[in-house]
Amino acid sequence: MKKILTTLLTALIISTTTCQAQMANGKWQNDLRSLFLQNKSIIYVINIRTFNAKDKNGNEIIDNDEESGNFLNAIDRLDELSKMGVNTIHILPITPVGKIKALGNAGSVYAISDFTSLNPQFKSPNSPLSINEQAKQFIDACHKRNIRVIVDLPSCGSYDLFINHPEFFVKDESGQPIIPLDWTDVRVLNTGNNGQIDEDMYYQHKKFVDLAMEIGADGIRADVATMRTYAFWNKLIKYTRSKDPEFMFLAEASNAWTEAPSKYAPFTTYDKLLNAGFDGYYGDFFNLKNWTTSKELMASLKHNQKIYNTQHKTVIGSFTTHDETSPILVKGADFSKMIIWLNTTLPLNSYYVDGFATGDDYDYSWANKKAATTYTDDEYYFNHKGKFDLFNFSRKPGGTDKSIYDEFIMANKFKNYYLDELSTMKFIPLKTNLKNIFAYARSNGDLSVIVIGNLDFEKPAKAIVKVKGLNQNNKYINLRLKRNITPEIQNGKITTELNPGDIQVLLFKNFTVKD
Repeated sequence: MKKILTTLLTALIISTTTCQAQMANGKWQNDLRSLFLQNKSIIYVINIRTFNAKDKNGNEIIDNDEESGNFLNAIDRLDELSKMGVNTIHILPITPVGKIKALGNAGSVYAISDFTSLNPQFKSPNSPLSINEQAKQFIDACHKRNIRVIVDLPSCGSYDLFINHPEFFVKDESGQPIIPLDWTDVRVLNTGNNGQIDEDMYYQHKKFVDLAMEIGADGIRADVATMRTYAFWNKLIKYTRSKDPEFMFLAEASNAWTEAPSKYAPFTTYDKLLNAGFDGYYGDFFNLKNWTTSKELMASLKHNQKIYNTQHKTVIGSFTTHDETSPILVKGADFSKMIIWLNTTLPLNSYYVDGFATGDDYDYSWANKKAATTYTDDEYYFNHKGKFDLFNFSRKPGGTDKSIYDEFIMANKFKNYYLDELSTMKFIPLKTNLKNIFAYARSNGDLSVIVIGNLDFEKPAKAIVKVKGLNQNNKYINLRLKRNITPEIQNGKITTELNPGDIQVLLFKNFTVKD
């Protein structure tokens, strides 16, 4: 048994296995929806504007003589993503952005000014190809590396779009467009209400779908999907699926959200969005930073399992997103490593933001200072402290923490190696001795994964986990290779020491965990 486990560990370390490429006669065959619904996606979020930006002088801003990220230089980083085990990318909005009442020296990528064209900021000046051709070349390059592509659909329009098309927007009693919460650079779009669809806005969204398919995208992530109605989404998704049944729809929606960002906007709950045709949603895993007990985490997991079992709709590991503060600033590197292994071992689609894998804190020295050069009416670099930059021509994301990167690589190798098995494994919550200790198993046939974690990031803990039928003869691999901790196994219990914020991942062969 020891020899078998050693051989397996070696295979995991050297493995570069990913999902088989979906090519037929040299043409890409979209399979993203099937992949996603089986929880097989390992999703990596990028902003084309920063993804491979060339910050030569190291001041974190792309100056006039430097090259910002664009569709063509982004191709140079795709082999890096393949090495990291990524099989899907989520591109933040690629549509043109507003310059009036804007935020940042480039404008937020979410302040859409046109649904029917691509952001000229993302066009490489070093190629005669049109921007649409460059975008298609980038997505083709992703497909050649077996990477699927999700494009982002913004939820609100820029002030520029309002000036040109005021009929696209919801207005208040005085006829002014609506600012949602504190998103001062955008206004609420009028997609309809009370079962009625605004046909002008529907046409714009339909053209966006056509554009996404023209450049080769495999799916859409809908920003704040809750601000459009069930009828609107149902019609748009049916239109899209008539053209490509495998086109995937992911809703930015959560069971933790209870109201719209504006009283003038509709609010469609996550469950109605799933009924309208969305394949998955965000869940509430971004609350992990606030959870202190196993009960809170398990309640979320049980909720999502019920949806999966009854509706066959799924969720992403939204533990950290472009809207969330970097986990490095929240609870340190151990929090990032916990997120990695939760993404890997839970029944969900893994989800990471560019820079996460190396510990970027997104704490820019220029944040909110006056800009040397601006391309909008904002004279300042705008940034939310510790959050992924959406507003400026800034550096490529990335940190310097190799320990996080090593865990990221190992975890994704494991997930890719056991992708089929993990997609069918049962999820089994396990009882522990302390409220702050969570434990669960994934089990299928003779393969089982047992995960134990400490939600207390200040104090160590001695964890005792009950596992029926487990004894000292059951051998395992501890996938946290640099953890010099040997759990004690006997009489249906695992006893182990956990550091603050620690997580242990044990892989068993020839053992099935029972409910």
